[in-house]
Amino acid sequence: MIHWNSFSDFLAMGGYGLYVWGSFGVTALIMVIEPIAVARQRKTTIARLKRQLRAESRSTEA
Repeated sequence: MIHWNSFSDFLAMGGYGLYVWGSFGVTALIMVIEPIAVARQRKTTIARLKRQLRAESRSTEA
């Protein structure tokens, strides 16, 4: 079992704190950004497909 003498020792993680907490931070940031990016891409793709469908229906009507 790992035991730290203080909260600052816990944050330091035996000298690897910057790497450990930096990794957690990057992961958390990606977990926030990824769903936003997917939702935007989905919205863009749906709009593009709707425009394409309208253009195709206009060309078959003419």
